Amino acid sequence: MFNKNITIEQIQQWNKNTIANQLGIEYVEIGEDFITAKMPVDHRTHQPFGLLHGGASVVLAETLGSVASFLTLAPNSGQQAVGLEINANHIRGVKSGWVYGTATPMHIGRSTQIWEIKITNEEGKLVCVSRLTMAIISAN
Repeated sequence: MFNKNITIEQIQQWNKNTIANQLGIEYVEIGEDFITAKMPVDHRTHQPFGLLHGGASVVLAETLGSVASFLTLAPNSGQQAVGLEINANHIRGVKSGWVYGTATPMHIGRSTQIWEIKITNEEGKLVCVSRLTMAIISAN
């Protein structure tokens, strides 16, 4: 399903000078139909009371879903994937360590895609679940 010619190292390079880089997001694994990244829970991603900021979780979710969507597009197809809608349910607080997000497809259509992103803590407990709708548009 994903473009097999793109590596984790290449995807990590896309993060240069982006919010994902500022938050310390690192890609961990690309599977047949999923992508996983981790994000530190530290001063960059905390809210004022020392917990993981919900907005940081949404950045991780949208970053993963956007990259996953891009990986489904044929090279040189003249298409690009752009975010249309995102929601997130915050389940559990995290004070430190890492959180891990994994994006998996719910729907891969010609003009829209829907991705589910589950974010867990280091113990594998659910922290946030997000759904991202992507529009597939002409790059021209």
